[in-house]
Amino acid sequence: MRALPVVALFGPTGVGKTAVAIALAELLRADGEDPVAVSADALQLYRGLELLTGAASPAERARLEHRLLGVLPVTARATAGEYAGRAHAEIDGLLAAGRRPIVVGGTGLYLRAALAELDLRPPPDPEVRARYAKRLAAAGAPALHRELAARDPGAAAAVAPTDAQRVVRALELLDAGAPPPGGDQLWTAGTRHPTLLVALTMEREALNARIDARVDAIVAAGAAEEVRRADAAGASPSARQALGFEELLRGDVAAMRTRTRRYAKRQLTWLRKLPGTLVLDLTRRDAQEAAREVRSALRVAADSSSEPMKRENGPMNVQ
Repeated sequence: MRALPVVALFGPTGVGKTAVAIALAELLRADGEDPVAVSADALQLYRGLELLTGAASPAERARLEHRLLGVLPVTARATAGEYAGRAHAEIDGLLAAGRRPIVVGGTGLYLRAALAELDLRPPPDPEVRARYAKRLAAAGAPALHRELAARDPGAAAAVAPTDAQRVVRALELLDAGAPPPGGDQLWTAGTRHPTLLVALTMEREALNARIDARVDAIVAAGAAEEVRRADAAGASPSARQALGFEELLRGDVAAMRTRTRRYAKRQLTWLRKLPGTLVLDLTRRDAQEAAREVRSALRVAADSSSEPMKRENGPMNVQ
């Protein structure tokens, strides 16, 4: 029996990935399949940040089983390497059971970690990390980002100047003689299984309006209280990278909206560079229409399956 190709839905925060995944799952179940969603979101790994990170709600999980949500305590430090092991095990197990994985995420590195083999970098040298920690405290992340840009412009372009954790890690890797991921290195054409990669996009004005409405909704639902509980529990530096974590601790909802919009812009820029994708603009499509297009692409690929389906790996070119 031929293995089902993986479907990967990638898009910026607020675009409606979960809704499309659920609509697609309902169509696939009507075709006799039993799909499962696998999260490729770095922050949705944490228990206790479900509201803040936009993880699928209990009602949504009742409509589509989700894996790799809330699997880590908020005090843990998530790594792409550890996530890759979990994601590969989930995807391989689902395929072996004849169930189609629908990988859903907005974190580019974690999407690659789920679908491909990561080129893992060496662990940090404790002395080097301590040295950069002192410099970070004294000068701030933007100053270290400027140093990174001078040493490796490609790596700097892939990291926000305010993302202290990733800026420091990139500098550590340069010191160790291991180039950090950046630019095209954030993606690879070689996936572990045949994969239909779907890029969900939206016009900026419409996406910004959705982001603002989403921020207001999660704040009204109690996201600030969620963040305060995580802070009191000793949330790790990686958990604190969640959009809005620090902003809600300060009570600055406007700053949360601004940061989320900027992050979505970077996500859109990244996904537009991905090769071999089915691009669906959701500005004037609802989730059901988008899901029907994904199912049609899967059927076309299956009907003309000799080339894409016989390949051991790689994205399925459906354009």
